[in-house]
Amino acid sequence: MALMGQDEAVSTARHLLELRKGEQDRLDRIQRYMCGKHDSVYVPRGARAEYRWLIERARVNVLPLVVKVVAQNMYVDGYRPAGSDENAAPWQVWQANRMDARQHGIHRSVLTYGAAYAVVMPGRPVPVITPFSPRRMTALYGDPVNDEWPIFAVEDRVENTRGGRRRVVRVYDNQARYTLVGKVDGSRLEPDGEQWLMRHNMGVCPVVRYINLEDLDGDGVIGEVEPLIEIQDQLNMTTFGLLMAQQYAAFRQRWVTGMAPPLDEQGNPIEPFRSRVDGLFVAEDADTKFGEFGATDLKGYLDSRESTVRNIATISQVPPYHLLGQMVNLSAEALAAARDGLDRNVDEHESLCGEGHEQTMRLAGLAADNKAAWEDTAAQVVWRDTSARSLAQTVDALGKLVTMLGVPPQELWERVPGVTQTDVERWKKAASEGDAMNRLNGIIEKQMQHPPDTAMPVEPTAPAA
Repeated sequence: MALMGQDEAVSTARHLLELRKGEQDRLDRIQRYMCGKHDSVYVPRGARAEYRWLIERARVNVLPLVVKVVAQNMYVDGYRPAGSDENAAPWQVWQANRMDARQHGIHRSVLTYGAAYAVVMPGRPVPVITPFSPRRMTALYGDPVNDEWPIFAVEDRVENTRGGRRRVVRVYDNQARYTLVGKVDGSRLEPDGEQWLMRHNMGVCPVVRYINLEDLDGDGVIGEVEPLIEIQDQLNMTTFGLLMAQQYAAFRQRWVTGMAPPLDEQGNPIEPFRSRVDGLFVAEDADTKFGEFGATDLKGYLDSRESTVRNIATISQVPPYHLLGQMVNLSAEALAAARDGLDRNVDEHESLCGEGHEQTMRLAGLAADNKAAWEDTAAQVVWRDTSARSLAQTVDALGKLVTMLGVPPQELWERVPGVTQTDVERWKKAASEGDAMNRLNGIIEKQMQHPPDTAMPVEPTAPAA
């Protein structure tokens, strides 16, 4: 593909921005629900301020927790070539771009919206990796199902400058990046000065797409949040009913008959009694009767809300104790069974996101002019083990692998819960230095036990005459 001129770049950018409009409303709605800005429950005309006050407090937002529980179990801890226990060269690019921390943004975006992107551009001293949410970037593929690299990608954002706010649109293809600027509303897009064109000459569009679901129909991807929006609305409605019952019917209402209400100076009826803890209702007329209405039972509301939360847990494969906060006397086997769905869900997302990370690593090798790293399709990312197992149980199992199956101990260090790749490398270095010292001590000990014969030879004396 040849380089685009300025007019062609502006035309392509406008076309790509038009294609983005179809998905932005859906993504914006997901983002609103993640921030707790849910659709309101029914509000009758003329509702009092107290009614609206309860509506604002009837939102129990569990959607961020659904994303957080899965995302906290996903952490890339290395990138290894096949048959090696040392990280490949692109891992240095990964760490130089602070991707140890920024990878969580990619995972959360994938889980929330169903997709995320990473752009890799040549740079000095190392290539630059920039993650993007689908609310800020869209990629266009010839075949969205089978193509590894997009034809075009467009980045759309608003930035603040000394002269005010402006819109920045960047178009990526297999030869260059084209930067255009204009008003916030997108009008009057034009090249951004002399630096509007940046050539990368990588031969592929330097954008990697991460997906939440492998969709072979090409109908688009969906995240973990969107299927739960309607159930989130049900939860809010039940919570609102609970608050209304608490406010107006959870305490006993009293009644009185056979008594004419007293009047104020203007002749208006006033409340004859003021309820209080130490108060007593007294009437002069013997025919006056007092009574009370029963309080509304809140158990039905509480059970309904718990049932809705359990439905959310079932659909999202998040263990119910994460959402309900109920975990009493669970054995190790029961805890493992409760986490089974979550572990399977995490495994699937690690498989899908792992392919995206490996593609990003290869692209980083290409951007660094490392042909071997670019052509290495067998290297794999290493995920940290976050399974809920006790340290003693895990170490016991690993010890049996060493003693019963002969697995080298150093190959199992990274499987210890909570151990990072940095810890493993430090342990290996210490073990290597320890082996060298042990060999040296053995040589010294051997020398001390069997010292060499260093005595000077004695010259023979002449026989006596």
